[in-house]
Amino acid sequence: MEKLFFYLAFFVFGTIIGSFLNVLIYRLPRGKSPLKPAFSFCPSCGSPIKWYDNIPLLSYLILRGKCRNCGGKIGFRYFFVELLTGVASVVSYLKTGLSYEYIFVFGFLAIIIAITFIDVDFKIIPDQLNLAGFVLGVIYTFIRDDFTILDGIIGAVVGAGFLWGIAYIYLKTRGIEGLGMGDVKMMAFVGMYLGWFGALFTIFFGSLIGAVVGIAAAYLSRSEDKGRFEIPFGPFLALAAVIYMFFGDTIKGWYFGGMG
Repeated sequence: MEKLFFYLAFFVFGTIIGSFLNVLIYRLPRGKSPLKPAFSFCPSCGSPIKWYDNIPLLSYLILRGKCRNCGGKIGFRYFFVELLTGVASVVSYLKTGLSYEYIFVFGFLAIIIAITFIDVDFKIIPDQLNLAGFVLGVIYTFIRDDFTILDGIIGAVVGAGFLWGIAYIYLKTRGIEGLGMGDVKMMAFVGMYLGWFGALFTIFFGSLIGAVVGIAAAYLSRSEDKGRFEIPFGPFLALAAVIYMFFGDTIKGWYFGGMG
């Protein structure tokens, strides 16, 4: 019964953070302040959303995904982000227990979620999110038993440097930009959390997933210019980073054990 209470508490907390992530996902790529106006508003009519219509998950279900004022449709993504962030909060708690580490693991996942949805829509990764993740990662190194600030710095340099090198070579050989600097900065943030091996795993595994999805999407696309078909890279880096966050020890042990 006690475990169920904690699961529920962390889930509810996560949905609240998810509601704020929806604000970031909507406002940051549009150049709007995440703090002003302080209230949420309907994307259709712009009217402020009352507090009782802004309860995570429940309000969306009660209003059936519509604005009370204008009846305009509110995308299912708002509900999904809140649900996903609630789940992320619970799995963070399962990984860390009741400790300070929860803040940093959940913070990592929350930023990853915001990055993913923004990159899907706009093919950009806001500097504010990468910087917040990097700073959080730096602070995290001072309370971790398995990691030092030097490990984090090496991870950031390897992650960002390696991806920048790939982007530079692609630009020189193809004459077009294949990767945005947002992806490079994201790898500095990810490397600060996961170290050099985790950063390399994120890049290679993320590239593998991205290549498979990209080939399939280009093949299924009705676009006539399939050679210029573009998909954002950030979500695949995000997925690979989350996998390493939770299974990194197993992956690293398997790799170096296999090398032996």
